[in-house]
Amino acid sequence: MMKKVFTFTIAIALNLPVWGQAIQTQTLKDLPRAVKLKKVKLAPDLEELLTQDDDARYAGMTLAQLRQQRRQRNQPSTPDEPQRQKISGAVLPSEAVGEDEKQSFIVQLESTASEVVWREKVARLGGRINYQSGQAGLATIEAPRSVIRQLAADSNIAYISPDRLVEPTGFIDSTTGADLVRGLLGTSTTVNGSGIGIAILDSGVYDRHNAYLDAQTKSNVIYSQDFTGENLVGTDYFGHGSHVAALAGGTPNFAGGEYVGIAPRANLLNLRVLNSYGFGSASSIIAALDWCISNKSTYNIRVINMSLGTYAKDSYKNDPLCLAARRAYNAGIVVVAAAGNSGKDLYGNKIYGGIHSPGIEPSVITVGAANTLGTLKRSDDVVTTYSSRGPTRGYTVVNNQRVYDNLIKPDLVAPGNKLISAQSAGATGSGNLLIQLFPVLDTQATNTKDNKTMYLSGTSMSAPIVAGAAALMLQVNPNLPPGLVKAILMYTAQPLKNFNTLEQGAGLLNVDGAVRMAKLIKTNASTLTNGATMITTKDLPTQTSKIANETCYWGKGVITNHCFLYGDALMKLWQGMYAQNQILANATSIVNGVLTRSTTLSSGTTATLGISGGVVKITGVVLSDGVVVSDGIILGDGIILGDGVVLADGVVLSDGVVVSDGVVLADGKTMRADAFVTGDATAAMKPIALP
Repeated sequence: MMKKVFTFTIAIALNLPVWGQAIQTQTLKDLPRAVKLKKVKLAPDLEELLTQDDDARYAGMTLAQLRQQRRQRNQPSTPDEPQRQKISGAVLPSEAVGEDEKQSFIVQLESTASEVVWREKVARLGGRINYQSGQAGLATIEAPRSVIRQLAADSNIAYISPDRLVEPTGFIDSTTGADLVRGLLGTSTTVNGSGIGIAILDSGVYDRHNAYLDAQTKSNVIYSQDFTGENLVGTDYFGHGSHVAALAGGTPNFAGGEYVGIAPRANLLNLRVLNSYGFGSASSIIAALDWCISNKSTYNIRVINMSLGTYAKDSYKNDPLCLAARRAYNAGIVVVAAAGNSGKDLYGNKIYGGIHSPGIEPSVITVGAANTLGTLKRSDDVVTTYSSRGPTRGYTVVNNQRVYDNLIKPDLVAPGNKLISAQSAGATGSGNLLIQLFPVLDTQATNTKDNKTMYLSGTSMSAPIVAGAAALMLQVNPNLPPGLVKAILMYTAQPLKNFNTLEQGAGLLNVDGAVRMAKLIKTNASTLTNGATMITTKDLPTQTSKIANETCYWGKGVITNHCFLYGDALMKLWQGMYAQNQILANATSIVNGVLTRSTTLSSGTTATLGISGGVVKITGVVLSDGVVVSDGIILGDGIILGDGVVLADGVVLSDGVVVSDGVVLADGKTMRADAFVTGDATAAMKPIALP
């Protein structure tokens, strides 16, 4: 064991591949894919626009003439005529703007970019720099569209996107559909999480930040306690917890509502379990979880958010963090955890099996990170490269052999790339530790410490968005048991194209669908018998949501342990797996290699669990230990064979990662923090100027 620890430490120090991972999977077959990925520097909509420029130039036409020709041939074209948009004096790229006309683009620089070199290149190509700041290496330029491919070829450039029109509404609540349900309870009551307690287990919350203050300057951080031994409350020297808390419950009185949290009137409980350097112990987190259970009634704690984790070693059946999380779940609290940021190795290769603890616990809602590409629309959303993928790799040892849990995780994904939220002041006033380590995270939108904002990326940012969604659901229907909250979130999620279940779970969070569905559940649903109707209407609503003028289809599926359940009956009829002290994972089991419905819990209790007879379909087949067979629906792009072997695009499994026992850390503090704290090299939210 000592030899493995030493090897891992040296590998990180020298930026070498981690033991047992990248060297073995970097084959000649993989090299063309790696080269191709490295060359992708243009946003998809920009690439499409440039391709149309090429087609028009080749045909000797203007873009307008080319569009007309496509209409005549009944070929696909943009539904609406493009409009010229000029914002703050800059022309935004579109088909209505000629390729030789100067227009505005957002350039993302490589971390080693030479400012002098790339500035000269922009000037030589007939462009100019309008704005540059430290925020995630972003700069805004004006240049002819015809030179963009040439500019992208420069080694200093990481990514270029068009300067897109930004709506004046808050980004996160709009792209998740949260803004659509604010009036669901009528004009007198806003759906904003009012009265629901969300416990934030993190590095602390800088509660004097304006992101937590209402119009009367009253903070929605109603309680603080330090479990680290540093005895610091109301502060966040590391900078992680404040960002997380505001994503869940930031108020609309800050920044004109631009960065409003999902549940802006929820009561936030600041339970500091990570120290000033972002580290914590399992024991501190367990103590905080137990505190939540003891004080659930006092503060109406209905949701716990843990944007933290440690590499999974034990099976969830033995892992202390998982056991503590299960206790909170059994006490009637929804527990949300980050999946982790172990989705790729040092060379960018895709890794499966990197779900962190306590995200490996089946009762927990485990959240992966999606990338919105800086737009409100969801049709361009993708799973981030760094978001941890399943299956879970906690294990027990039986007859000297490792028996892995291999549960399907994450449960769903939510926005988590380059999100703007509250920046804590830090210990000395010179910025929190994350800002000091990564100055590019500072949006530089203000010099006032109680107004400062910053970028952060990771599943840590995705988790509080789901926690906020759960708070909204519990506001409209306080009697929902945690298992049903989790099922509704998965059922209403929107599956993302080209990503399998081990990457995205049930799909992308849909707050609109989840809250509307929660409102339809009978308040006495928990007392119903298995198979009884649990909704207040005759039929289910239309199972779509209209978000950012796009129709978003619900996936209508729920993940159990190794498979996917789907069908209207999951939301129309009460299922035993929703009951208190039961978990969704136990609704199915493997008997003699066959995936079947369970009639009793695996623990041997006599309570009937099960899927109401014959109305819920099961898809996906799991054979023996860790053999998952794709049927084209569940694992769309790969097959997992045997114990720890993944046959899909040369990916590897993340076993063999060794860290000190018992160390728990913020999701921003794993092997290569810079690889995901600053996010994937794509377009991001733009900061607004603050006083």
